[in-house]
Amino acid sequence: MQNSMVTTAFTLPGYKIVKNLGVVQGITVRSRSIIGSFFANLQTIFGGNITLYTSLCEQARFDTYRFMCKQAEQKGANAIIAVRYDATEIMAGLTEVLCYGSAVVVEAEWTSTP
Repeated sequence: MQNSMVTTAFTLPGYKIVKNLGVVQGITVRSRSIIGSFFANLQTIFGGNITLYTSLCEQARFDTYRFMCKQAEQKGANAIIAVRYDATEIMAGLTEVLCYGSAVVVEAEWTSTP
């Protein structure tokens, strides 16, 4: 699915929704490794961006996004609207990341000018 056809908005400019296929989601659960946690804790001593955790979060979001898009394509969607992310700490060091939206079929709006 093209990134241009995935949006947090409820509409896609220039397109009309012709079919709503329902909610699609991608989910992943990530944990920190003992070694990763150790090095991340070392980074906290110096302050600033904790790059190990940033990378972990970015990868989790990317994976959930990809899973959501795959589910939408399997349903026959060519776009996803109202996309949101959510994250929940299940237990210390274990986080669930969810990406969800509404799978839709859209068609280009053709406007004729006189």
